[in-house]
Amino acid sequence: MLDCRSVDDLCAAIVGLAVRGAPALGAAGAMGVALAAATGEPLDDAARRLKATRPTAANLAWGVERALAASDPAEEAVRIAADDVARNRRLGAHGAELLPEEARVLTHCNAGSLACVGYGTAIGVVRAAHESGRRPSVWVDETRPVLQGGRLTAWELQRLGIPFTLVADVMAGSLMAGGEVDAVVVGADRIAANGDVANKIGTYPLAVLARHHDLPFYVAAPLSTFDPECPDGSQIPIERRDADEVAVIGGHRLAPMGVQVENRAFDVTPHELVTAYVTEEGVAATAVAALDAAASA
Repeated sequence: MLDCRSVDDLCAAIVGLAVRGAPALGAAGAMGVALAAATGEPLDDAARRLKATRPTAANLAWGVERALAASDPAEEAVRIAADDVARNRRLGAHGAELLPEEARVLTHCNAGSLACVGYGTAIGVVRAAHESGRRPSVWVDETRPVLQGGRLTAWELQRLGIPFTLVADVMAGSLMAGGEVDAVVVGADRIAANGDVANKIGTYPLAVLARHHDLPFYVAAPLSTFDPECPDGSQIPIERRDADEVAVIGGHRLAPMGVQVENRAFDVTPHELVTAYVTEEGVAATAVAALDAAASA
């Protein structure tokens, strides 16, 4: 457990990935504003610093703005946190209906409880299928460079008793070509108005591979991840991270000193490659349909 007693503490935790995952960042952003209110820090300055920590994730700014606009930021932050779990459970139930019996699901990065307040988005879909008796299993790719799949998703699935196998990222195409994958299910950090999806780096090639092998590619994300003010993926800011995340593994430097490293934390998957979006309001073929369903709910 991590105890953050100042906005600086929370910002450091977010930058260092101790707090990560789009829905979790939304709740953390709101909690950060509540923390500033409780400690007497200027709210606008705290909001600016919080939003600057992870520019790609839409939920972070969403949570910050929700708390800023509330008469009681702490009450609003607690509401967002509780609501996240309920929304993820509904999202999971909708997504589970897309998976056949004994589905072999390939997932990327970590979109389970550790990336949310609770339950999960992409892993929430698998979890709901498991709880309903559909007997899914999961191909967990390691997710280079910081191995969220190997460290976090594998840990979560092990605790949940859901069968899984850890594989290197580069094995995905081989698995699909061998007929060993039934669906790809991923989360998202921001979804543009046209449906383009920013998610952990390596998501885009999975979508291309899924299309080539005629496999469904599902994006599971709460409506707070949709950004109707962002027209398309070209307008999504892509976070660059420290070179050592690529050059150093487990404290051991593998690349020569002084090499140039490009470490993009996210890539953008064009909406044409997305089979469907799974939200707390149901399954939609387009981002516009997903937002329309939310508006009429």
